[in-house]
Amino acid sequence: MGGMLGVFKRKDKNAEEQDGDELENVDTQGKKKKPEPHFTWQSQIRHTIFNSPINILLIAVPVGIAISQVGGGVKNEDTYPPNLATACFALNFIAIIPLAALLSFATEEVAIRTGETIGGLLNATLGNATELIVSIIALFNGQILITQTSLIGSMLSNLLLVLGMCFFFGGLTRVKQKFNVTVAQTASSLLALAMAGLIIPTVFDINTNNTGQEIGYISAISRGVSIMLLVVYGCYLFFQLRTHADVYNARSEKQPKRNIAKGEAHKGIAQMGGIAGFMAPTAQEEYMPNDDDDDEEIPKLSLTVAIITLLVSTAFIGVNSEFMVDAIPLIVKNNPNSISETFLGLILIPIVGNAAEHATAVTVACKDKMDLAIGVAVGSSMQIALLVLPLVVVIGWIAGIDDMTLDFDIFQITMLFVSILLVNYLIADGESHWLEGFILMILYLSIAVAAWFYPAQCQTDLCPAVTGGQSIGARWIRAGKV
Repeated sequence: MGGMLGVFKRKDKNAEEQDGDELENVDTQGKKKKPEPHFTWQSQIRHTIFNSPINILLIAVPVGIAISQVGGGVKNEDTYPPNLATACFALNFIAIIPLAALLSFATEEVAIRTGETIGGLLNATLGNATELIVSIIALFNGQILITQTSLIGSMLSNLLLVLGMCFFFGGLTRVKQKFNVTVAQTASSLLALAMAGLIIPTVFDINTNNTGQEIGYISAISRGVSIMLLVVYGCYLFFQLRTHADVYNARSEKQPKRNIAKGEAHKGIAQMGGIAGFMAPTAQEEYMPNDDDDDEEIPKLSLTVAIITLLVSTAFIGVNSEFMVDAIPLIVKNNPNSISETFLGLILIPIVGNAAEHATAVTVACKDKMDLAIGVAVGSSMQIALLVLPLVVVIGWIAGIDDMTLDFDIFQITMLFVSILLVNYLIADGESHWLEGFILMILYLSIAVAAWFYPAQCQTDLCPAVTGGQSIGARWIRAGKV
């Protein structure tokens, strides 16, 4: 009898241990926790290097760097062979494609652990670190106009082209996509504030006579506004990472894919003909669930390896992007009538320089990770306006470079104002669809066309003795051109 009781007790004990293990594998929402994957160096290298056939283009990374060093380097326009400029541009551009894919892959791996918001912030920060370094180098080389134009162009590219492509390609297979409303509204407010910080010095310059004292006022205003914008960015990080971290990390509602092949077109025709109830497909026919969502959340890299991949890919993207951009002046020099300087700084350089961010944002948007896409696209523009631009102004102030201000070309400021206004309207509701993306891309194309025909920044008969601190728009207005 005692032996039988002992057997039952052992069974009960084993059952309790099994129940305890099952409870440990259940999260707070009652779902089973996924087992922690076992990482090996072999598997992580395989997933990183051989996860996509496009990675074969990584051979262009060392080749592009090597060809840019011929004849003393691509920066030396006098010694670099002119016939290699196009090849240097093409090879370094091709090299960015697989590096961007690696950056996108590593960003998703980090976002699995930290959340899509933090992943987007990390990606935007790493992407803008390269722009900050290049801007500082250009600043100390006296290229103030290129510094200002390229940063404004980068904001336009992220807000219109990147975000537009995210909405468009992500919405092709879904009726709509949702993202965090709090994040979107906060981004809208900060973008509007940043826009005001750029408008104030520019409008002040337009409505003054540009005496020596007033030029000093413009520099003082720019520096004061820059310091305040840097403080705002610090408060934003504290808001995002500390006081409202739970709000930012809340997962947005994922949307099912639309099965267009099963009668979506017939449904639209039927509704137009008034017989929607007869010919419209059922809900099961109209939509397909995302069966691969769970698989996408299983990490393939450890957090350490994912961060190393982020850093290494970002570093090589910065190197190849710099050589690619350095080759553009040589191409323009050899073809002086083919491209304008405004188009070069406002459109071409930002597109090729931000190729990695473009690829990352569009890739995750197609997977319905819109919080991550918004964090990369809108977050990058916000970071340029609240961090990179003000920081460059402050660095110029410390270095005694008074020409670096927030006083911009009136054309650029107007285009940026219209872009931010449109983006604020589209993201305020926390939803997007493909038509909104198409609208953003059309606006970007319109600005690109205008930039292509935009006249030279300074006409000698209009401003022969203009010094720094005076916007091009103000000079044109005083000359009767506007």
